[in-house]
Amino acid sequence: MDKIVVEGGRRLRGEVTVSGAKNAALPILVSSLLTDGCNTYRNVPHLQDIESALRLLAELGARVEREGTLVRVDASGVDRPEAPYDLVRKMRASVLVLGPLLARLCRARVSLPGGCAIGARPINLHLTALEMLGARIELQHGYVEAECNRLKGAEIYFDTVTVTGTENILMAAALAEGTSVLRNAAREPEVVSLAETLNAMGADIRGAGTATITVNGVPRLHPVEAAIIPDRIEAGTFMAAAALTGGDILLRHCQPEHLGAVIDKLRMTGVAMEVSPEGIRVRGGERIRSVDIRTQPYPGFPTDMQAQFMVLMSVATGTSIISETIFENRFIHVSELRRIGADITVIGNTATVKGVSMLSGAPVMASDLRASASLVLAGLIAVGRTEVHRVYHLDRGYEALEEKFARLGAAIWREKV
Repeated sequence: MDKIVVEGGRRLRGEVTVSGAKNAALPILVSSLLTDGCNTYRNVPHLQDIESALRLLAELGARVEREGTLVRVDASGVDRPEAPYDLVRKMRASVLVLGPLLARLCRARVSLPGGCAIGARPINLHLTALEMLGARIELQHGYVEAECNRLKGAEIYFDTVTVTGTENILMAAALAEGTSVLRNAAREPEVVSLAETLNAMGADIRGAGTATITVNGVPRLHPVEAAIIPDRIEAGTFMAAAALTGGDILLRHCQPEHLGAVIDKLRMTGVAMEVSPEGIRVRGGERIRSVDIRTQPYPGFPTDMQAQFMVLMSVATGTSIISETIFENRFIHVSELRRIGADITVIGNTATVKGVSMLSGAPVMASDLRASASLVLAGLIAVGRTEVHRVYHLDRGYEALEEKFARLGAAIWREKV
């Protein structure tokens, strides 16, 4: 098991290239199940969740090849409809194979993903929508057992906005007979990217990026070549790092239009932002002003940036209120930030953060992916040495984060425990 060690106090300067987005790559890789032939994907990051997805595709019968950030998936030989527990337990997004398997093989057996550190995140919305498309579903022995004749288009309303639910049903409806209308659909850039990829495969999807998506089912899809969009959360994390350290960072290969809420809030704290064809230049100010945030589905402030922003508010002037509306347990990192000296009080889904003059390095324990990133950020400005344990969480969603920070001038490295 690894840990990341940070000696705080260095101002970050330089350029960093943002990796491909894990949350865009996962559903796009899974969409290969809908085609016969070889799909080619560029800019696929090296992450634990991606490797888990590729192993799962291979388990289902696909042929998978990787050369650097280029991945080829040939699903012509897919004939096994089961996603076993040993693979699904490593990555909740494995449930995304449910819709494509039903559409392709008319049956699926997928292990229930269970809970995780930041909340239960049940898949009932996925199952209800698939039943509306004509699937017969039973829950037995910890598995979702589903079958159908051929999925048929339907009007589907999601009670709450669900990204993976929207993606799962988009893929299932792409090969369904007739027209499906998804209402209260997720609007995230990753959903739009999946829809664009499916359309390139021959699907007929309209309205992605809005709350209502229309899918006209087609008989078959063909292989595609596609590039994974940049990771907006990784970009936001480096923006927060520039703000925290009073640094000057140019972010290359990122899409500012995906980061509107984050950019707006960072500007309110006093950060200077310049958007150009080269990327986004982020320069921290002399002091950090406190601002309030409330996490919301896209295009609101992303829950995946809440922990990083909390670190920024921990050393801001004044008091800020952070409201978490997406996941019920996403303040687990607060206790670890307190160990480093942050003044944070949590009542229900609201955290009150009083800015302090400095943080002090200490051993801390990561509880989830974004909490890991927040603890690394805290270490960048803490006085002394910070050791972040359980960084396998970090490796699920950030590609070589400590190496990128080191190239920007941070005193940071990885050690074996």
